[in-house]
Amino acid sequence: MTSLLIPSFFLWIFSIFNQFGIKSRFGFTQIGYVLAGLIAFFIIKKIGRRFFVANVQTIYWAFFALLIITFVIGLEVKGSRRWIDFGFVNFQSSEFLKIFYIMYIAKLLSSRSRYEMTLLFFVSILFMCLIPAFIVLRQPDLGNASVFIGVLISMLLVSDLPKKYLVVSGVALLILLPFSWFLLHDYQQARILSFVQPHSDTQGDAYNMIQAIITVGSGQFLGKGLGLGTQSRLFFLPENNTDFAFSSLVEQFGFVGGFFVILLEFILIVMLLIRAHKFISGADSDTRFKYLYSMGLVFLLFIQTGVNIGMNVGLLPIAGIALPFISYGGSFFVALCIGFALLKT
Repeated sequence: MTSLLIPSFFLWIFSIFNQFGIKSRFGFTQIGYVLAGLIAFFIIKKIGRRFFVANVQTIYWAFFALLIITFVIGLEVKGSRRWIDFGFVNFQSSEFLKIFYIMYIAKLLSSRSRYEMTLLFFVSILFMCLIPAFIVLRQPDLGNASVFIGVLISMLLVSDLPKKYLVVSGVALLILLPFSWFLLHDYQQARILSFVQPHSDTQGDAYNMIQAIITVGSGQFLGKGLGLGTQSRLFFLPENNTDFAFSSLVEQFGFVGGFFVILLEFILIVMLLIRAHKFISGADSDTRFKYLYSMGLVFLLFIQTGVNIGMNVGLLPIAGIALPFISYGGSFFVALCIGFALLKT
């Protein structure tokens, strides 16, 4: 849907100016990512949605293979292997996989009627769709692993799958949830503990969250102005152009800037919801696919926007999740443009 580019365009403008305000190099690079996203959008639209729907299983497992390669030989940054270094750009396969993950789930769930969705079918979906989440978790990347799981659960909830399977799985998950603590890395446990008790270690694990809150508060109503944000420009705030780009933006453009960013993200989600509603009562597999794919993008945007802004203002633990179209970086940016291009009325 080309109309989705309109609110996206204003988000891009906010992102580019925000990055210039932090460091001019970031701004010029972000312009390059915007152009790459637009080129990808129109190339995918030219190829057509049908090609990708027909070959989604092959594409899904191809990106899964890239995820494995990244995990084995990827570029290691701060203890995580999330990128493949191509010299001129770092490629994050997990971000591109998100789009085809949504498409693959939509294809599986739309291919059968409610009466054909057996327990074995449900278990097979869980197995095939939780493997990528597990690999991402081991990179380690708890934030994006949570996105994969959240999108899967949300899409299952709005599908025709018998809800008794989800109820039983939910109860089992709640029982096993305390034991998941021991699967987390030490730094991931520390992030959660610092969220619960942020003032217990202000110079340690809670430092990022405290600095993010200070940065947001310092912007006040109208902000300090472009390039005048001391917290972000002087790098008191770590990851000021990626995970905490929203904090940097609010410091420069104030409550007003932050409000409009949230409003634009909300508009994108509402536009996708309106589109999904057109197909909600469809009985044929193609209409159901359109509904489920649109809802998958809704959940992706909602989860990433909510979690990112939540961690920037201290409402959620630090998760390392990008804010759609605002955070610095090309992989998720281009992936979202591809995701929009694969929508079709």
